[in-house]
Amino acid sequence: MNPLIPSAKTIQIYLPTGNPRGLRVAEMTTRTVRLIEVPRIHIADFLSMPDAKQVGLYFLIGDTDSTDKPLLYIGQTGDLTQRLKSHNNGKDFWTRVFVMLSTNNTITQTHALYMEHKAIQIATDVGRYDLQNGNNGSKPHTPAPLQADCEELFHTLDILLSTLGQPVFEAIGIDIPNTGAYQPLIPDTCQSLQNTPAVVPDKQPMLFYCKAKDCDAQGYYDNDGFVLLKGSLFRKRHTPSLGKWAVNKTHELLVNGKLVEHNNDSYRLTEDQLFKTPSGAAQAVTGRPTNGWVEWKNDSGQTLSDIYR
Repeated sequence: MNPLIPSAKTIQIYLPTGNPRGLRVAEMTTRTVRLIEVPRIHIADFLSMPDAKQVGLYFLIGDTDSTDKPLLYIGQTGDLTQRLKSHNNGKDFWTRVFVMLSTNNTITQTHALYMEHKAIQIATDVGRYDLQNGNNGSKPHTPAPLQADCEELFHTLDILLSTLGQPVFEAIGIDIPNTGAYQPLIPDTCQSLQNTPAVVPDKQPMLFYCKAKDCDAQGYYDNDGFVLLKGSLFRKRHTPSLGKWAVNKTHELLVNGKLVEHNNDSYRLTEDQLFKTPSGAAQAVTGRPTNGWVEWKNDSGQTLSDIYR
């Protein structure tokens, strides 16, 4: 099967305590990967489960007021109980942990080390999360059959993370970077195929444009909000009526080097940027209050509202 072609999947989500915001266990019915979402407040419940005795890959996720990106720490361990106890005592930022295990207890330390290294690399390149790791992990020597297992496991992990609301490995922007999640091995050469994501869009996104005084931007609407594409031009000056959020957002992009000087009147965006709403993107670009649902238009002059509402 071509990994770029989406196919129907059945995913089972089990609620051990009956609380939909508590522990959640996600599995694909035909795979051997289990992903457990554990709110920090329920960490003791997870540590009392037999699953906590396995080798595992884990993702600590939290938020901060200083950045609009979630914080992420990726790790692996042969002793989940002790490692998560340590993180519970020593790391303040996280509010939920997602733990990847196997349903048949066959993931080894080599599997975990390989996938940790791969996960850190992809998450860094994709840039949806603010990665808290101090290093890139350690990629072990992995024989071809074991590497094939790891790639298949990682493919399932990618899908389950997105299903539980954490698109850690999904690229922002149309030009998907060469860091996809799932790569089957070519049997004859034991080489990875060109990297492609496990979770792919149903179709090429439709581009929308915003052209006004001193600004010229393009982007597209997706599951997470509005993606403003690299190279978009922002108006430097803003009206007094522009909301404080948009003013602060532009300042944040400048401080982080994501907006740079283009000319006397405009800034240029240096990387794709996800906004939670079309209006937020439009206001940041134009420097004035505006309704993004009618501001953004495609090549045919249709607005976002015409297409999606």
